[in-house]
Amino acid sequence: MQILDAESTAAALPYSELVPALVAVAQQLRESKINAPERMVVEIDKASVLLCMPAIAADIGMTKLITVHANNAQYQLPAIQGEVVVFDAASGRRLALLHGPTVTARRTAAVSLLGIEALLPFKPKSALLIGTGVQAIAHADGLVEYFGVNEFWVAARDMQKTQAFCDALLVRHPHIAIKPLDVATLATDLPHTDVLIALTTSRTAVIPANIAATTLAIGVGAFKPDMVEFPAELLHSRTVVVDCLAGAKHEAGDLLQAQVDWSKVVELPDVLAHGFTQQALLPVYKTVGQAAWDLAAARVAIASLARMKG
Repeated sequence: MQILDAESTAAALPYSELVPALVAVAQQLRESKINAPERMVVEIDKASVLLCMPAIAADIGMTKLITVHANNAQYQLPAIQGEVVVFDAASGRRLALLHGPTVTARRTAAVSLLGIEALLPFKPKSALLIGTGVQAIAHADGLVEYFGVNEFWVAARDMQKTQAFCDALLVRHPHIAIKPLDVATLATDLPHTDVLIALTTSRTAVIPANIAATTLAIGVGAFKPDMVEFPAELLHSRTVVVDCLAGAKHEAGDLLQAQVDWSKVVELPDVLAHGFTQQALLPVYKTVGQAAWDLAAARVAIASLARMKG
């Protein structure tokens, strides 16, 4: 079994391979060829949980074990820690141990990239990111590497952290244009952008209701019923697409608090299978994640490791 650290795991998961792998897994999910039960959430304390996410396919299986400790900043530790164990489905032989937070960050960004590819009728050139955490970094990397996005705005409450994030992103991608914004200004001074992605743990809406008809808004960060990134007004005015309907019904606080009509919510695998009929207003896209997406990442990592050996 090969053990990969964060850097090695990232290198084994290029976005150019992750997105197509997700397409294949989405099709297999529709055909019931992947067994991926809803994730188990075990409370550790009021601010911490253990997440267990297994998925099995004909070729490989995997289990992701993640702990989320919301108060870990006081210990100078990451909030999310964990591993992904990958094994051969036929024999159970362990194939790899991947760095869990890196798998989560990159496959989550890839799920957003796939949504953009499926729902945006043109290739994006600009993006507004709300948030400056690990997911914001992964999404920025993915947007640059997969689509060639070269114009960014980054909005958050702490302007010092926002500027530091922009400076760090320029080091990673020197050719991009990037501007920090105070998230409070978005309601009145919203830049026109192709894609807007919220990556926060906010309890109040951070995505403006007045986004342009041609902007695709994506909510990634709100993963508990008490968290909100989308305003209810926006959710009720546009078609809502989710990556995983079953998970969204339990975890998507935006949608739950807005009391959306679940019969009208569209699931991404169905969009990939049948296409999406373009409307005057672009849809909104909410992701909550699921184990099958991690299995797609595990497949990419195993293939990358095989190439390195060969």
